[in-house]
Amino acid sequence: MIRLALSTDLPTLREVERAAGAAFREIGMAAIADDEPPDLDVLARYQAAGRAWVCADGDDVPVAYLLVDRVDGRAHVEQVSVHPAHSRRGLGARLLDTAQRWARREELAGLTLTTFAEVPWNAPYYRRLGFRELADAELTPQLRALRRHEAEQGLDRWPRVAMFRDR
Repeated sequence: MIRLALSTDLPTLREVERAAGAAFREIGMAAIADDEPPDLDVLARYQAAGRAWVCADGDDVPVAYLLVDRVDGRAHVEQVSVHPAHSRRGLGARLLDTAQRWARREELAGLTLTTFAEVPWNAPYYRRLGFRELADAELTPQLRALRRHEAEQGLDRWPRVAMFRDR
């Protein structure tokens, strides 16, 4: 079941992200695996704004989540994480479709995200879901600023791309 996140879900979202991030260690990206999830205050801002969704199990416990920002008139996927015990079931795709529907209702021009170009469950996965890579010239001002911020945080140690899916 996909629903808006509740304030009581927020600690579980951090656990989901930690578990999902562990896979990066297996491909030589320990720094990503060790990166702390957003703190509760950050998650609470998304939740209060109605821009945090969860996919909950039969006991209504979140096993996947997605956060969205507004960036230059588009919905920007800030984070999507699926607990590995629940991966490969289409939960991430369903969350992205939920964000896409939200973007349409908000009259935003599609979805953007930034991701690792060569990690199988990142850019290749998003391509299969209809996203395309944006050329540097296509980056909007805020998206360009996000990419600069990522580079400043050291994320460009591995190839990164910005991607877009039309609404």
